[in-house]
Amino acid sequence: MNLRGLAAFALALAVAVAPVMAQPAPPAPLPPSDEVLPEEALTQKLAVWRIDALGIDTELVGRLEALFRMELDRLATAPLPSRRDIDKAIAGDAELSRCGGEDRCVAAIGKKLGVDVMVTGSVAAMGDNYIMNIKAVDVAKGTQIRRIASDPLRGSPDELIDAIRVAAYRLLAPDQLYGSAVVLTDLLGATVEVDGKKVGATPLPGPIAKLPLGEHTLKVSAKGYTPFEQPVTVRFQKATRVVVRLTVAPGDPEGVAPPIVVTRRPSPWYSSTWAYVGVGVV
Repeated sequence: MNLRGLAAFALALAVAVAPVMAQPAPPAPLPPSDEVLPEEALTQKLAVWRIDALGIDTELVGRLEALFRMELDRLATAPLPSRRDIDKAIAGDAELSRCGGEDRCVAAIGKKLGVDVMVTGSVAAMGDNYIMNIKAVDVAKGTQIRRIASDPLRGSPDELIDAIRVAAYRLLAPDQLYGSAVVLTDLLGATVEVDGKKVGATPLPGPIAKLPLGEHTLKVSAKGYTPFEQPVTVRFQKATRVVVRLTVAPGDPEGVAPPIVVTRRPSPWYSSTWAYVGVGVV
């Protein structure tokens, strides 16, 4: 091979090898983000009679009622009758038009609408907060299924929506009031406990599911490491992420292997790509 052919070969080799050397390592998988968990829809047909304002702005109550109807629409399989549908169903019936929320007349309205459950209630001020008192009435029996008072409603629109959603589920699907927690750690075989109950070992196969709403105590422990323990707040239909970094216990803990140190030796100068290129050019 002459000098020109040797240079061409070296240049081709450099072009072929350079992309492989410059190619970045694949990115590490991202941790799962908070996500809404799947819901179990209600099969009963629902309708909302009205939400009354007690001593507060009716426009605000109208917004809360609209949010509440929207959440019930998401919860039920069949769409809720609109206000126009309700007015049309009771048109000409003066007694039902004046219904103040009593079980008997609310159930009668539900029969005209052809639904199974009627919901009605009121919103009242309590200092700077608002309390929604709502009840569900069995249309066929004319009796209450459940009556609740919501947690104090106040804050940003997102917080208000979450409070309304929780109120809807507390009234009609209390068994679905749960959230979950995701434990992220790079330590294998650590024991994970929630409120003193073991739920598995790391890495967990998935989120710790169906946890009651509120604060729980999460503990992650492993032999030779200082236990990790902290309160975790579980939110409605959300996956709360917890990053756990265990530290080696002070001293020389038994059973913990010393870290493995990898020494990278420098490659000889003649093994680099540019050395071949230089030879080819020369």
